[in-house]
Amino acid sequence: MKMMSKFEFVNPVFLWLLLLIPILIYWYYSKRNQLQASLKLSHTAGFQQRDVLALLKPWLSALKILAVAAVIIALARPRNVGVTTKTKKNRGIDIVMAVDVSASMLAKDLKPNRLEALKRVAAQFINGRPNDRFGIVVYAGESYTQVPLTSDKNVVESMLKKLKYGQINKGTAIGMGLATAVNRLKDSKAKGKVIILLTDGVNNQGAIDPKTATELAKTFGIKVYTIGLGTNGQAQSPVSINRDGSFNYQYMKVEIDEDLLKNIAEETGGKYFRATDNNKLKAIYNEINKLEKTEIETFKYYNYDEYYRTFIWLALVLLFVEFALQRTLFKSFI
Repeated sequence: MKMMSKFEFVNPVFLWLLLLIPILIYWYYSKRNQLQASLKLSHTAGFQQRDVLALLKPWLSALKILAVAAVIIALARPRNVGVTTKTKKNRGIDIVMAVDVSASMLAKDLKPNRLEALKRVAAQFINGRPNDRFGIVVYAGESYTQVPLTSDKNVVESMLKKLKYGQINKGTAIGMGLATAVNRLKDSKAKGKVIILLTDGVNNQGAIDPKTATELAKTFGIKVYTIGLGTNGQAQSPVSINRDGSFNYQYMKVEIDEDLLKNIAEETGGKYFRATDNNKLKAIYNEINKLEKTEIETFKYYNYDEYYRTFIWLALVLLFVEFALQRTLFKSFI
């Protein structure tokens, strides 16, 4: 909850009337000089008290002018506005990341490799969405849930860091990865349900084909953003494993089934992206972040402290004082 306050005039146009004050002052002194007459006396001892009253006489008109100014300010309605802002965060979006962890994700066209680059950017994406729940599905030749939907970002990030090649059989089962992600989201009550499907290859494994998984996503109102990961042309890709566990690399043609990924995205109301380098991958996540906004409602409560009554009372007091002095102290003053 946040509180702010500001001073304002409801009808500031009336403040232009204050320009009349100098005109009233000028008019009063001009009139006073015209009405004054001079009188020569041989002795002024008997008029000392009246000399003091003569000096005070102009202040009676000043009281009237100040009263007029106070009325003008009252017409402008000065007030202080206290604003209390309360933000209500609606339930966020449920997002499942379906990540390809096949051997080709170790290709070095993204630095240090596709999988590590993905993990870094995905972690930033997760941190930037505090109101959403996240889940992680991994797939290669088959698929399984690495992290079920949770709002605990520490758990999601920790498991994201642990993603690695070799935890699933070889192959690329895009349909299985998508279907498993759909299964995680189908019972979600969130207003928005999103899958971010990442792959760098072509579907070649799995008991569920991508088209069937796409139909499932549509049935449950799940939007799928697909990302093809890999440069155009050739990339240094792992081709064999040495005895010490290290990989042998050689340049291989990058093959991504872009038609399939575009179809999945279009059918579910999502969008297809191609990440050819680290910067492009980061830009893609930034765009998805903008496309999928979590609704936040802001309520403002206004408290008004009106000051026009103060200036009305001030004007009345000034006029009363002027009237009282005219009828008492200055009553017999010529």
